Amino acid sequence: MYFLTIISLFFIIFINHTFPQEPDSYGVHDHSLSRPYTNIFSTSRSYWHLTGNTLATDRFIRLTADTQSRTGGLWDTIPVSYPDWELQVHFKVHGEGGNFFGDGFAIWYVRDPKLTGPVFGYADHFCGLAIILDTYPNTNDDYTNTYPFISAVINNGSLHYDNNRDGRDITVAGCEAAFRGRDLDTRIAIRYQDNRLIVYTDIEGVNSWAVCFIVDNVHLPTHYYFGFTAATGELSDNHDIISVYTYQLNSNEDREKEDRKNIIPSAPSSTMGNTTNHTPKSSKSSALKIFFIVSLLVIICLIGIGAFYYMKQRRYHSSRLY
Repeated sequence: MYFLTIISLFFIIFINHTFPQEPDSYGVHDHSLSRPYTNIFSTSRSYWHLTGNTLATDRFIRLTADTQSRTGGLWDTIPVSYPDWELQVHFKVHGEGGNFFGDGFAIWYVRDPKLTGPVFGYADHFCGLAIILDTYPNTNDDYTNTYPFISAVINNGSLHYDNNRDGRDITVAGCEAAFRGRDLDTRIAIRYQDNRLIVYTDIEGVNSWAVCFIVDNVHLPTHYYFGFTAATGELSDNHDIISVYTYQLNSNEDREKEDRKNIIPSAPSSTMGNTTNHTPKSSKSSALKIFFIVSLLVIICLIGIGAFYYMKQRRYHSSRLY
């Protein structure tokens, strides 16, 4: 019995570490969006605003169609008043291009919404956070990532995003993620809590998050705006937003009382040289690994049960001999 107890405890510990417990959170309707988008954009009190060539249907919100020289945006009209949050986005990037397509889209948490410019359809020298889902490399020098590539840029308004270098000079972290042209659901989650930024992906359609990258010591203010933009040039793609779910995460008491409106966005210096260490393993591989470990635990439990009954029967027969 002691053997079975030990196995059970080990199994519980394994489950708790394999499937991390989510922190307490609250869904925020004002910063969320889901199909069929009924009346979302048709009233003056709408929480969301479309810009440029963005097209809203009952199935998706298309930032840009697979057409050259298009720019589009989707912006929340209400600033985020709480310090810790998580944004989960269901999206789809696809098109007719075989070897040449682009350029991807960006998810924003910025001070000034609804601006336009050269950075995936938004303004350069922005103030805030950009999570960029880039599908086409503009540089072919010695340091080239495999694309599509997801990266984070944090700007205080003074930094220039160099499109010719894919923003490498001011990127703080990134990972490779083959999200383009998938028939499966593709999702990204961005969590900001206690000055830690974590980006997760689910591009295998198995409802399992894989860590893309983690950056500590990230400082972001409250009262910035969520947004999504995309732009096409000579290359093009469909860039679709399907749903957005925003959660307010629990904050400690001091953090909740702190006035964070005037915090200047900042992060550690570029860690692009280490991004390959954060490339996510596929959800399928993780699921197979979990399956084999659980199977092994079940086999060990069965062996333990068999050994227990064998010893019990052996003691029974021994007692009859005497």
